[in-house]
Amino acid sequence: MKRVVEREAAVASPSRKQVSKTSEVVAHEADPGFSRDVIDWQKRHGRHALPWQNTRDAYRVWLSEIMLQQTQVSAVIPYYLRFLETFPTVQSLAAAPSEQVMAHWSGLGYYSRARNLHKCAQTVVAEYGGVFPHDPALLEQLPGIGRSTAAAIAAFSYGARAAILDGNVKRVFARVFGIDRFPGEKTVENDLWQRAAVLLPEQDIESYTQGLMDLGATLCTRSSPACQRCPLAHRCVAFATGRTAELPVRKPKQKVPEKETAMLVICHEDRVLLEQRPDSGIWGGLLSLPEVPAEEQGIDADQAVAPFGTVAQVQKLSPFSHVFTHFKLHVSPWRIDLAQRLPGVAERGNVWLPVRDVASAPLPAPVKKLLLAVFAAEPDLLS
Repeated sequence: MKRVVEREAAVASPSRKQVSKTSEVVAHEADPGFSRDVIDWQKRHGRHALPWQNTRDAYRVWLSEIMLQQTQVSAVIPYYLRFLETFPTVQSLAAAPSEQVMAHWSGLGYYSRARNLHKCAQTVVAEYGGVFPHDPALLEQLPGIGRSTAAAIAAFSYGARAAILDGNVKRVFARVFGIDRFPGEKTVENDLWQRAAVLLPEQDIESYTQGLMDLGATLCTRSSPACQRCPLAHRCVAFATGRTAELPVRKPKQKVPEKETAMLVICHEDRVLLEQRPDSGIWGGLLSLPEVPAEEQGIDADQAVAPFGTVAQVQKLSPFSHVFTHFKLHVSPWRIDLAQRLPGVAERGNVWLPVRDVASAPLPAPVKKLLLAVFAAEPDLLS
């Protein structure tokens, strides 16, 4: 086991060459009243019964924080519970085959998180003896853990005094302090990090950290914030000036690129052909359907399936679209039943999956939805 000596976290304050006028106020001033309001509110009204709360188990805290990145609590809970049933410890997760990990993540989206989750577990076991480091700076060096996530893990697991700055906290800060520039701008984000650091309380770091998350998730929501119940309303610039709908400033809109593809549901008897996607790119590491360029006139089925077998019949299925972070994908699916299939599929990185295993296979959510709909009329294959 590689031994790593922990050091005290020393988070350097980022430089601030440009700061908006509205954000200059109290940027370098501590305000104990701010943290006290958040802590008192969290203890009385915050969330206390989520599955990953009331524990100092860094593995469980880390797992929840990774799953919660860009995903709502309600969607995470069933995945979190299933993960713990199969992988109760970081050692069990590290030892699991990647296919099993991806299968348990299937449908949760942002699949690079699952790949990094697996790599992180293996790193913690190999380099730290299965114990997550206490230092946020060391946590941040692990796969898939950013600065805010590292701080949250350290605070909830070890009581470390470290600042978080996720999307919810950015929204709270932007409204409370009247920051009228897009929080994603580097200079604005640097200022927010400075604020997050100087506002940290000396005690009750867990309640404060959870309180900021709870405020952003339950009261200071993107739309229809419950300002009348917010413990920070009396100090909130956006509330006082009627700008809660305007703040935080939204990212300038850019046209979303659109792409097209044809997905092939190639079937033979009780099996469907799937291909292993590369680790990088969309749906990395998952099984998916073979694809060919989408053409207005359709597809050349004989050519498309030539490496796999001979065509018996072809059926065009209902098209659908799926939105990714950076583009929109338009899919034209086709079902192709084979008269016979050729050997050697596995050598090309493909697999003939029994249809009954589709529901549990590591498939992208839209692909799994498509296949279950296709075979819904053939219940004998699914059972």
